[in-house]
Amino acid sequence: MNYPLASTSTFGSAIARSEGVSVRLLVVEDDLAIQEFLRRALIEAGYQVDVAPDARTAESLAAEGTHDGLIIDLGLPDMDGLDLIARCRAHGNTAPVLILSARRSVDERVRGLEQGGDDYLTKPFALSELLARLRNLLRRASPGQNESTRLRIADLELDLVRREAKRGSQILQLTPQEFALLEYLCRNTGRVVTRTMILDHVWRMRIDPATNVVDVHIYRLRSKVDRDAPKPLIHTIRGVGYVLKDS
Repeated sequence: MNYPLASTSTFGSAIARSEGVSVRLLVVEDDLAIQEFLRRALIEAGYQVDVAPDARTAESLAAEGTHDGLIIDLGLPDMDGLDLIARCRAHGNTAPVLILSARRSVDERVRGLEQGGDDYLTKPFALSELLARLRNLLRRASPGQNESTRLRIADLELDLVRREAKRGSQILQLTPQEFALLEYLCRNTGRVVTRTMILDHVWRMRIDPATNVVDVHIYRLRSKVDRDAPKPLIHTIRGVGYVLKDS
């Protein structure tokens, strides 16, 4: 099955510019050729992308609650995609779901939408249509401009468009990597994240979790975020990882 990549750079880049925010997607697809095509196309379109070849892996990734949208194939090897959607919803995941499936009948499409899907696209598909449907889903999920482009906890505020962070009235001078790390912590407010999770989501690589790169960046970030602040926001959970919380 051939899905041409030619249109992504023009259409996808336009989407990324118009959205202007960091958006993370989870693609659940067992066909590795389609999975890789979607991963590359969505990255070109300006999205951050995680992939899963089966429902169990997808459920584990979705449980982290860091994805703004899910693209789920129904014909998965270990579980029907509709059952995966139901399990994600039962765990409190409210991210919009774009169903991607070879099941083309009206009854199948209706069933998919009634059982937790927010939109349904049949295979084979046009990339431009998939991107347009995805953009509409994400916009409906984040109707407020301020809500979709800013993260706040206590007196800490991240502007995802300007890539600017403030603690109270003070602008924090962060490197791009420090901003990405702080954004990840903010998106997981109140939830402990391990060093391995940080390496995977911020550095986009799986390397020896014993490396001190995370600890070094946390130290530098804490010195900027919590220095001279009335109370710290970044906390170390000894032997586990880190958490950003207002307490």
